[in-house]
Amino acid sequence: MKTNKRSITTFDKKIILLCGIALFSLWTGCSDSFLETKPKAALLTPSLQSYAGASSLLTAAYSLLDGWATAEGAYRSYQVGADNWVYGSVASDDAYKGTIAGDQPPISLIEQANIAPDNIYFRGKWRGMYDGIARCNDLLQLLPQITANITEDQRTQLVAEARFLRGHYHFELKKMFDMVPYIDETIYDPNDLESTKVPNNEDIWPHIEEDLLAAYNVLPTTQRQRGRATKWAAAAMLAKAYMFQEKYPEARVLLEAIVASNQYDLVPRFHDNFRAATNNNIESIFEVQYSVNDGAPAGENGNIGSTLNYPYGGGGVTTCCGFFQPSQNLVNAFKTGPDGLPLLDTFNDEDVKNDQGIEATGEFTPYTGTLDPRLDWTVGRRGIPYLDWGVHPGKTYVRDQAYAGPYSPKKHVMYRSDVGTNTFVGNPRLNANNYRMIRYAHVLLWLAEIAVRQADLETARDYVNEVRARAADPDGWVKNADGTPAANYLINEYTDPWTDADMALKAVQFEQRLEFAMEGHRRFDLVRWGIAAETLNAYYEVEGTKRAYLNGVRFVPNKHEYFPIPLQEILNTQVNGETTLTQNQNY
Repeated sequence: MKTNKRSITTFDKKIILLCGIALFSLWTGCSDSFLETKPKAALLTPSLQSYAGASSLLTAAYSLLDGWATAEGAYRSYQVGADNWVYGSVASDDAYKGTIAGDQPPISLIEQANIAPDNIYFRGKWRGMYDGIARCNDLLQLLPQITANITEDQRTQLVAEARFLRGHYHFELKKMFDMVPYIDETIYDPNDLESTKVPNNEDIWPHIEEDLLAAYNVLPTTQRQRGRATKWAAAAMLAKAYMFQEKYPEARVLLEAIVASNQYDLVPRFHDNFRAATNNNIESIFEVQYSVNDGAPAGENGNIGSTLNYPYGGGGVTTCCGFFQPSQNLVNAFKTGPDGLPLLDTFNDEDVKNDQGIEATGEFTPYTGTLDPRLDWTVGRRGIPYLDWGVHPGKTYVRDQAYAGPYSPKKHVMYRSDVGTNTFVGNPRLNANNYRMIRYAHVLLWLAEIAVRQADLETARDYVNEVRARAADPDGWVKNADGTPAANYLINEYTDPWTDADMALKAVQFEQRLEFAMEGHRRFDLVRWGIAAETLNAYYEVEGTKRAYLNGVRFVPNKHEYFPIPLQEILNTQVNGETTLTQNQNY
């Protein structure tokens, strides 16, 4: 289902109109009957008491997947983007904030592990997810009131989709902040503003599981409208929740059911997961829908959360804004050895050659060593074609090389051929390139991870090789204008049997990084694997010699695994002078 905020805007205007009428009647009434008037929130429900009305509320709940419409400051869209580029990538070893030092300083603080409860970005994410939860609860409270103009099958599916979304929004909060309150329709009272001021003193994983399992048991395997949750989307989301809790047998059952459904497969070309022309392809299990030129004001249905993350200038893609630059560490991870396999332990010993400090008019020859071809669909680097925009020119595409390095982001960027059709006419950075939140490659690599945990190393190797075989197909490589490979690509499958469980786990985790780089998953994966401190502190130690602002940065164990509960939200939960939310440890 398209995230159609135009209809939501119309719906919101309708609410405002109804409230205005209600207030006008109170002011002008000539009898005491106004004393019996129901609260404003209840006045709205008669207009919604139909399948069409309930569906509009479901659309509103879907719309918060990309966070837009959250009322938290001028930068709310960047705080709540579906791809978690700040929290999952910039806060990891995948990416720098980019641009210049003084732009969006709250992101700089997160990047530098200077993580504090008053950072406005944390509050934006918090409010965006709870806004989504509130919209789910609105629908779940409304449905029992609808007695006509709806079938039981329709009612059941609406409940299932609302619970899927509510499970997702709580999942986002859980992996960000850990101890967060679970709010369902039995807790939320629209006529009592104090009703959601509940303590965060219990683990909400069981509630998330309940919501996602309820959705899995009801939802159909396919949906007529793309973007709506299916049985398999719920299965994958629930399996992911199990992975975060190390419930590997439970996750395996669900993931194997997805494989056995024969409904999904890897697309033949890796980069077809990152272009608007191939949205909703056979690899996509759950995808956040973006659209442009659909009547929504300011193109806000496009991928507005990533609107900063484009090459800065140079007469090419855009003139703004230079954020979200890949790290040198990430680029180095794509190096391969003579056998075409990753350098699991030594990848960062020597840098892939770059054009740091070289003017665009100066001579530069790109790195000639062997590389995984997925690098050049993930990172823009000088001398390599940048989608269909021509060869990346280097420094002119970067706002401040000295500050944030020489690389550009790539996966979410529109093609030149998309401009005017899959881009908003008023701002081409707002485009219709959907965010693939869960794709079939996730399923395969989660199964590989589980197989290693269960000492089934050869099964793990098979799953990893399935992903690598797609990457090794030359048809999917970046090519020069003459059709030759753009770099010295060398990638092979693992042919030797896996006998060392530690090496196998490292190989699976490394593959997940390569496959999903710059997609907002990295920090959360490091935390759930229990290797965040060792990995990120090793990263800071080396990167601090390249980026001055990372010098001396440290990941603090038993603190930085989760971000702090936003200070303002703690203050807002006061009841009788006492707060109901408790801050995470060591903040």
